[in-house]
Amino acid sequence: MRVALLSYRSKPHCGGQGVYVRHLSRELVALGHTVEVFSGQPYPELDEGVRLTPVPSLDLYREPDPFRIPRLGEFRDLIDVQEFLTMCTAGFPEPRTFGRRVARLLRERADDFDVVHDNQVLAHGVLDLERRGLPLVATIHHPITFDRRIDLAQAPLRRKPALLRWYGFLRMQGHVARRLRHVLTVSESSRRDIVADFGVDPERIEVVPLGADDTFVPPSTARVPGRILAMASADAPMKGISTLLEAVAKLRTEREVELVLVSRPTPGGPTEQQIERLGLESVVRFVHGVSDAELVELMGSAEVACVPSLYEGFSLPTAELMACATPLVVSRAGAIPEVVGEDGVCADLVTPGDVGELVTALGALLDDPDRRSAMGAAGRARVLERFSWRAVALATEATYRRAIEEKERARADR
Repeated sequence: MRVALLSYRSKPHCGGQGVYVRHLSRELVALGHTVEVFSGQPYPELDEGVRLTPVPSLDLYREPDPFRIPRLGEFRDLIDVQEFLTMCTAGFPEPRTFGRRVARLLRERADDFDVVHDNQVLAHGVLDLERRGLPLVATIHHPITFDRRIDLAQAPLRRKPALLRWYGFLRMQGHVARRLRHVLTVSESSRRDIVADFGVDPERIEVVPLGADDTFVPPSTARVPGRILAMASADAPMKGISTLLEAVAKLRTEREVELVLVSRPTPGGPTEQQIERLGLESVVRFVHGVSDAELVELMGSAEVACVPSLYEGFSLPTAELMACATPLVVSRAGAIPEVVGEDGVCADLVTPGDVGELVTALGALLDDPDRRSAMGAAGRARVLERFSWRAVALATEATYRRAIEEKERARADR
């Protein structure tokens, strides 16, 4: 099959979507398919045999100058104007404008592909491709309605109108999702949430858990005593980093600890402010922009890892940490219990946002090397048994075939 895989932004290593695009495309190629990735900035890292077609935006949120003002010469067409004006009015334009751009590209190349796979763009432009005869499959990792609810709950009153405007793209995504015939999602938790929040027919949704790449392996050297590791966007409230920082502040009063955050915080943002308020400058270290090998080394260096999120549609870093045999303390939130199991063998589960529970769980695990070793081994065994990218590709391939066959039957009935 010839697959067009669409992703409006595909940041490597974090955020989930760029990781998904990379590993799924590689495994589809290994199965003998041709895959061309269409992505806006930041572009994904892709493996040999996978073609990247850039679909450049104005890249208004790039580091280190997010919400930047483009030069006049950067504007190419009215889609760019729409993107900039939406940002200026506090909206998030990327899914909508990417959809328009990629629809324009693929209208001219419709005969080059057998199926289009939308990686959570959910834009009107992508839906237009199906109306023009291209079979369409979409992955919804989780409905961003959860991000909106958590952000609104934690925001001061003066910021709520701007946040509602920022999440305005969700009306479009819900509208598109309800019209999709073939939806993939990554957990039963996400499936329930897509049905509840987007109103998608549950019969149209298939659960295909994500995989952990073979590069994630247990460490060959000793772990760093007292090191706790977390991988999360530091200034996204949904990731629960604020709770973890409060817990680390309490832990350090009774023991030597170090927190490594694989993240890049907003300069002067809430995470940096909290670290200063808690006096954790010497305890917390941020790491970003690392290679795959460096990331695996970091994951294997921690005595304990923590996933303190308030919600996750799957939590790929959790599976990757398990593959590294790193003991875990995780929130009982979203799909995380599905990934680790709820029996406490592969991870300790705590109430999301509960600092006291998190302090107790982290401290107990740091004090028990035998349990850490057993938990790490059980976590790795669970990943090897349940979560592989080849299995993801095989299940996705089967959905492609169903979408193509359905489209062919519809043509024959006309």
